[in-house]
Amino acid sequence: MPPQATATIDAPASPPAAPEPSSARRRRTTGGGSEFAPLLRTVREQGLLERRTGWYARDIAANLLGVAAVLTGLALIGPSWWALPLALPLALFSARIAFVGHDAGHSQITDRRGLGRAVQLVHANLLLGMSREWWNDKHNRHHANPNHLDKDPDVAADVLVFAAHQTADRTGLRRWLTRHQAWLFFPLTTLEGIALKVYGIQALLSRTGPYRTRRERLVEGALLLAHVAGYAALLLALLTPAQALVFALLHQMLLGVHLGMAFAPNHKGMEMPDAHPDGDSWGHLRRQVLTSRNIRGSALTDWFLGGLNYQIEHHLFPSMPRPHLRLAQPAVRAHCRALGIPYTETGFVDSYRQALGHLHEVGAPLRSELTS
Repeated sequence: MPPQATATIDAPASPPAAPEPSSARRRRTTGGGSEFAPLLRTVREQGLLERRTGWYARDIAANLLGVAAVLTGLALIGPSWWALPLALPLALFSARIAFVGHDAGHSQITDRRGLGRAVQLVHANLLLGMSREWWNDKHNRHHANPNHLDKDPDVAADVLVFAAHQTADRTGLRRWLTRHQAWLFFPLTTLEGIALKVYGIQALLSRTGPYRTRRERLVEGALLLAHVAGYAALLLALLTPAQALVFALLHQMLLGVHLGMAFAPNHKGMEMPDAHPDGDSWGHLRRQVLTSRNIRGSALTDWFLGGLNYQIEHHLFPSMPRPHLRLAQPAVRAHCRALGIPYTETGFVDSYRQALGHLHEVGAPLRSELTS
């Protein structure tokens, strides 16, 4: 674990107590629903689980107007290399679209399943070229068991690894990547926008994908195809083929970095349940709070990170609308303090220092073998 320069709220020290009976220890550890229930009741009484459909409607309209403004700018500039800087605002608005798709997948926007599905299909498949069903399957497994090496797909050994024992069978290029993964993290995120599309297409073409019906697969496939065709047609209509290719690459790379910045600090370097003897018996409150990290900041931070800077609140209440996460924070923080559960919150820059510090530490054994 990297050095912690994090603000945590811990219980005050107390004298050693007599050993607990195993049944009492089990109740305290798992919570048995008792640890989370009072907090849930408080949040519900404050109305923080009520949907904010109007807020999301305004947010969606602002995002679409932003994209329209970028396309208008491209049309006004015409086929020129001076159009390339517009890839940056387009990446920012594309990330906003991704955040809306994420929230729709958690039923934050509406409790009407059909409407929520339609909103997510438009934002994920049509506007981003990312499979809705693939994302939901992966992301729901992450939420159920965050930071669990055997159950959370986000910490499975892939390009990056998150625990020392995952480095043992790394060979060739993957071994080199692991050795330097902390330094390579942000360069690698430039591929994230493209990777999300590729993974979704792979799931769509796989016989074992997450799609429940043939109709669902056809709808998602048609929207993904419409995205690729529409994206290419727009750029080729406004730019030369070479300019369109460079613009698309720049747009996708900037989008990947932005999404990486939003997701990277949330769990990396936090507790891993499978590293604890009783980790699999943690209740909902401990499982979500101990594995998550919040980022302090202003309204600009909330906008830039899509509300994911309130990662603890989001994981405790996945269906809570994004504008309510900040409002729920005082109750969550106070509840954790009362129970003696560390509530981890840090600054924007320090959150990356901790996350990258953890990746650097994991790769240390492979670096030490070069000097031994």
